[in-house]
Amino acid sequence: MTEHRQTRADYFYFETMTTRWMDNDAYRHINNVVYYSFFDTVANNYLMKAGVLDIGKSPVIGFIVASSCSYKKPLAYPAKVDAAFRVNRIGTSSVEYGVAVFAEGDNEPAAFGTFTHAFVDRENGKSVPIPAETRAALERAV
Repeated sequence: MTEHRQTRADYFYFETMTTRWMDNDAYRHINNVVYYSFFDTVANNYLMKAGVLDIGKSPVIGFIVASSCSYKKPLAYPAKVDAAFRVNRIGTSSVEYGVAVFAEGDNEPAAFGTFTHAFVDRENGKSVPIPAETRAALERAV
């Protein structure tokens, strides 16, 4: 099976981030765990900028319940990267995001993957349907 070649055109929302000294590992490239931080940051920043997430007060919040990442080429400090976001699928109480990290100026990602948020009641942690305003913001990013 041939894998779809990802490009910037596949994504809806971008944020430029700067790598840090501590992001490099002993192999002198950005450690794999840092990509997950980029993914989590771009997804939650989109929700906050869309006005549907207040990390301290929102009664419904998203927990990451699944994630994946494919690494295509190494990045290293110092560098600026563009974290990218889109929505792949929206369910009743969960959403799968498509996420990627691009080196500044590159059209193909250094890494890409998925994050799945399951929406829960902040107080009791039980699954709840995606709120209407959140669903509308997610639908814009499909």
